[in-house]
Amino acid sequence: MNNTEIDYTRKWHVMTAVSMGTLLATIDGSIVNVALPTMVRELDTNFATVQWVVLAYLLTLAVLLLSIGRLADMVGKKQIYSTGLALFTVGSFLCGLSPNVYYLISFRVVQAVGATMMMALGMAILTESFPPQERGKALGVGGTMVSVGIAIGPTLGGVILDLLSWNWIFYVNLPIGIVGMILVTRFVPNLKPKGKQRFDFWGASTLFISLLSFLFALTLGQNQGFLNYRTIALFCSWLVFLVLFIYIEQHVEQPMLALGLFRNPLFSINLITGFITFVAFAGTIILLPFFLENILDYDTKRVGLLLAVIPASMGIMAPISGSLSDRFGTRRITLIGLGILLFGYLTFTTISGENTFFSLILLLLPLGIGMGVFQSPNNSAIMGEAPPDRLGLVSGMLSLTRTLGQSTGIAVDGAIWAALTIAAARPMMVFSATDAPPQAQISALQHTFIFIASIIFVALLLALWAVIKELKGRIDWQDVEPQN
Repeated sequence: MNNTEIDYTRKWHVMTAVSMGTLLATIDGSIVNVALPTMVRELDTNFATVQWVVLAYLLTLAVLLLSIGRLADMVGKKQIYSTGLALFTVGSFLCGLSPNVYYLISFRVVQAVGATMMMALGMAILTESFPPQERGKALGVGGTMVSVGIAIGPTLGGVILDLLSWNWIFYVNLPIGIVGMILVTRFVPNLKPKGKQRFDFWGASTLFISLLSFLFALTLGQNQGFLNYRTIALFCSWLVFLVLFIYIEQHVEQPMLALGLFRNPLFSINLITGFITFVAFAGTIILLPFFLENILDYDTKRVGLLLAVIPASMGIMAPISGSLSDRFGTRRITLIGLGILLFGYLTFTTISGENTFFSLILLLLPLGIGMGVFQSPNNSAIMGEAPPDRLGLVSGMLSLTRTLGQSTGIAVDGAIWAALTIAAARPMMVFSATDAPPQAQISALQHTFIFIASIIFVALLLALWAVIKELKGRIDWQDVEPQN
């Protein structure tokens, strides 16, 4: 495939079509987050079980993203993206019909398979459809659509939960999905890869088992302890199959993942720092609704409005930072974004039951601004390093770091908060974090944000190291070529 086949005059039509899929996935995710406390009550379940409404979705995404991305590089992106839209829409309808939490979790897997087909390829399609000098702006606008979806989700979810049942948070996807399928069919170019390629089934299988073992270990560790023998066995399975996957990729003729990509320090550092920011972000989004509803006694509409602050500020900053990265380069812009994030999470360690609605907005704004400044240039840098015949794979890798970050953040940040809460309330023999006294929950939340700020500081150090090396001329990014 070469760029002469691409009609750049239709780039904004493609953006509109891809944005429909983006809106589907992000609206759904953010609505579900704000609805978790409601589902605990109405589905007669508990915090550990209802987390699987989110975790089942993220697990499915994580284990399929790279395989879908590689498959798209072999057979074409349009067919897979449009199929994903259709499957996600059907899955949403089935989720709305769920009679209990176990049916809901099962249908979330159906939804997630469709979402994987869209999320693995959205950035690849945009990268192909825009000229290189506009890549940052294009991915910034794409990031804005992510933010719009996340921002609309909590607000819309709060209104729906106030007026209707929780089932309607899934039915809202149906009209968007139908419109999206029409737009993708009409506007997304059907670019066919050239040359015969073989799918690396053994590599895909070992990676699938490795990722699944890792994510199950995180989830089981949260509920039964990270020193539990089952958790340790799953972590061992993760390592064994990861080593086996790497061995296969080094010896197969057409590997699913070209390991030589990681020889590029720019590529690797951006993936690592992106992963860390989503570990932090997921912890914030999963824990905040419980603080707002259980401690401050906010209704779902107010919770939705507050949760919309982060994505709304992300959406404003994403295209601005993307355009700045096209002009000034990606590295320094990402460093600024991480610095703002660190400041935001440090101020969040002061959260208390005395916070007002307005003061919470001020606490949330730096998190959204920092993520908006960081994500667009970070995504642009990663996609800019992708070989043309691996765009789908690299787009899948980018989505995988986000998904793994979210899964890790939900499990680890949630486990830290729950353990600290129960420890603080131990004299009262509390066995569920959500049943602990307010002060115990608040103290645990403050200490959890100390941990989150610490990992953002690590990301900042990595980004600073890369900037220093770049300024000293010790890394010539153009000289590092991906190799199989």
